[in-house]
Amino acid sequence: MNASTPLPEETDPIAQAAAEWMLRHDRGLTAAEQDEFSQWLAADPRHPVAWAEHRWGWEELDRLAGLQSSVHAMPDPDLLAPERTAVRSPRWLWSALAAAAAVAVGLFVWRAPVPTASPASEPPPIHSLALIEQRTLPDGSVIELNRGAVVTEHFTAGERRVRLERGEAHFQVAKDAARPFFVEAGGVAVRAVGTAFNVRLDSASVEVLVTEGKVSVAAASVPGAEPVIPLMGKNERTVVSFAPAAPAPQVTVVPPAEIEARLAWQPRLLDFTNVPLAEIVAEFNRRNPVRLVLADEALRSLRLSATFRSDNVEGFVRLMESDFRMQLARRGDEIVLSRAP
Repeated sequence: MNASTPLPEETDPIAQAAAEWMLRHDRGLTAAEQDEFSQWLAADPRHPVAWAEHRWGWEELDRLAGLQSSVHAMPDPDLLAPERTAVRSPRWLWSALAAAAAVAVGLFVWRAPVPTASPASEPPPIHSLALIEQRTLPDGSVIELNRGAVVTEHFTAGERRVRLERGEAHFQVAKDAARPFFVEAGGVAVRAVGTAFNVRLDSASVEVLVTEGKVSVAAASVPGAEPVIPLMGKNERTVVSFAPAAPAPQVTVVPPAEIEARLAWQPRLLDFTNVPLAEIVAEFNRRNPVRLVLADEALRSLRLSATFRSDNVEGFVRLMESDFRMQLARRGDEIVLSRAP
């Protein structure tokens, strides 16, 4: 490229503005910046498109952390595949426009990855069964959505409110004493200022588990009502039952080992040094709905030094396929690894 040739964002003020907003979102927006951002999105129909493209690119870069390994490192095939980087389908574009339009009016809807419908002869992609969705809210708070979870979010000048419509999510709340943070689920409202907690909604109850700081639990349908539980602290858990005449919820202390087991679905960086393959497979299986199976007994003792994100099952099995000459076979949600002939 000629050194005097300007980069696209040097000649496109909209793209440059979108890039600047992306950087500001990454470090967290203040309430005033959130209002300014919403006004910028609504000012021109080209703004949501530019924002969606920059956010897509930023999130793809984030995925580089999904596969880090030792001398056997291989690029994440899903990240570097030509069809992902060179061509984006019209359906993707319309989805991005719809999401950006929702941002403009202050309402966001996020869904964790769930298996998409595929022909019977073609099982869902591995990454769609395993990857965990993580989102940063306008205020810098972070939500991790367990597979299949759905949340909606609405911020105002006086409060931050998220509704868990289905499933399970973990919330890392940015501190803002002037704007309390509420999570509503099944008629239960969890209030926090700067803390971290997990909420799981099912047909029978709502479970709240605090992993950092303090929260209160109240009835979401009665604004200003006295909290059912005025204060819950770190490593404490409560379950609010939907059953008629159910007893008042109780707060219990949860041992660290149990918290680790309950939150095993959250992505972690798994660092293995000279570890048998059987142990690595067991760790992936403990944290994912995709099950890895070693078809050959000799593979169990194969030792590996590598670092992976716990939900990057696809990166792991592709590494086994390319560097260790294994072959893969899909059986529903199982992936069978065996030695290539």
